[in-house]
Amino acid sequence: MKDIDEAPVKDEVSVHYRLHGSPDSANLVVRMVLEELGEAYEYVPVDRLISEQKSETYRKLNPQGLIPVLEVQGQDAPLFETGAIIQYLADRHGAFAPEPASPERGRFLKWLFFISNTLHADLRISFKPHRYVADRSSINLLADALTGRIASGFQQLEQEIAATGGPYLLGRKVTGLDHYLAACARWAQLYGRFGSWPIDTSPRIKQLLVELEKRPAVRQACRLEMIEGSPFVSPSPVTLPGITA
Repeated sequence: MKDIDEAPVKDEVSVHYRLHGSPDSANLVVRMVLEELGEAYEYVPVDRLISEQKSETYRKLNPQGLIPVLEVQGQDAPLFETGAIIQYLADRHGAFAPEPASPERGRFLKWLFFISNTLHADLRISFKPHRYVADRSSINLLADALTGRIASGFQQLEQEIAATGGPYLLGRKVTGLDHYLAACARWAQLYGRFGSWPIDTSPRIKQLLVELEKRPAVRQACRLEMIEGSPFVSPSPVTLPGITA
């Protein structure tokens, strides 16, 4: 895995990327990684205010009607699922993930899938629990259960940072895991149904977010997403048309 200050090696033939997204959606994670890689990409806005992601045209890219989608020149189908896109970009460009033969590779993969399949999935359900259960009492029960699961998920990541010594999830070197974790931490503080996740209960994650906010590529990605101020440590919601689910 390259040192955090070592620029990724450019391909001799550049890859054309088209990133479909909406402000402060999961495309934020992909945009941060693309900016870190220094790769050019075309951004295609998806207006969530009119549920453009549910349109017939968009569902040809992602039949689930979810954001983001990354179109990659030379691939036989668009990429979706945030974790899959992160792994593809890291492997394609040889940066921001341990190499396949590295002893850190297993830890990278298990936490990538944990963040994607558990933490991010729980957050997404918790923001709109009424989509999953019908009656009010069930909504409250589901929301309460998810609040506990989300707190537990962050606690497991906090413990992993303690075990590696930090400041990042795998230790000294930043990976795509950290960008994904940062976005989840942002959303958990802003968009929770019954109160936000208290960042001060996880001081190591908070320090990781402080370090990530210093990175020029991360700051640039947030500017492009119209995210102002401290995006992860002290986040403010984006107030633009098209971000409402």
